[in-house]
Amino acid sequence: MLIFAIDDEPAMLSELHDAIAAAAPGAEIMDFKRAADVLSAITEQGAQPDVVFSDIELPGMDGLNLAVQIKNSAPAAKIVFVTGFSQYALEAFKRHVQGYLMKPVDADMIRGELEALSLPLTKLEETAEKLLIRCFGHFEVFWRGKPVFFQRRQSKELLAFLIDREGRACSAEEIAAALWEDDVDLSAAKQRVRNMVSDLRSSLRKIGMEDLLIRERRQLAIRCDMVDCDYYRMLSGDMSAVNAYGGEYMVDYSWAELTSGRLHFQNRS
Repeated sequence: MLIFAIDDEPAMLSELHDAIAAAAPGAEIMDFKRAADVLSAITEQGAQPDVVFSDIELPGMDGLNLAVQIKNSAPAAKIVFVTGFSQYALEAFKRHVQGYLMKPVDADMIRGELEALSLPLTKLEETAEKLLIRCFGHFEVFWRGKPVFFQRRQSKELLAFLIDREGRACSAEEIAAALWEDDVDLSAAKQRVRNMVSDLRSSLRKIGMEDLLIRERRQLAIRCDMVDCDYYRMLSGDMSAVNAYGGEYMVDYSWAELTSGRLHFQNRS
């Protein structure tokens, strides 16, 4: 569960973040001070928020227009305004937002909104220690609301490939063939895979998620139950994930075109 907290005043943003964290201890929370950064996280980083708690008076673009932009790029997002001004309420609900809270907010107010949105807190708690994976659009990885850093760009691509495999084990040869179609030096390619695995394991170790990788009999896989992934939720029939799919899947990787084509065909039928 990914929740956006938006307020241009640092003290108010901190207060909002703390209230969300107390109400939904299992949620991933991303904080923003500017509307432009919110839209960048969605369109460039692939973040698809489940819920957005936003101030209305923001620099550059007000919260009312931001809500429209968010809905265009993340149609499944539920938007709740958090403001000190009651006069925006009518206009807010014309934008099809789901809630309107008056500042100051506390955990009980946030909890009430989440329950009204039919988001059980037990579901939020289940995702507390899961790696947040976004496959729709660009492939992105988040841990506790922040992007995960990879030493090598292709180490991130390796994780994307393993996610695409849905937990099925694959050999170094299969990985090399998918990631480097024109590489004929199998020995060198296998060494590159070993380096990528080492780097990926190191990156995961830093956030306490090293056990995500399964390495047995010279094959590699992931534990799917350790990730909260939009693609996996879509496969399970989660309608919020189905609605969030905008026709793009891991657009950075050519090997992902097969899955992308399958998803496109399924959504047309």
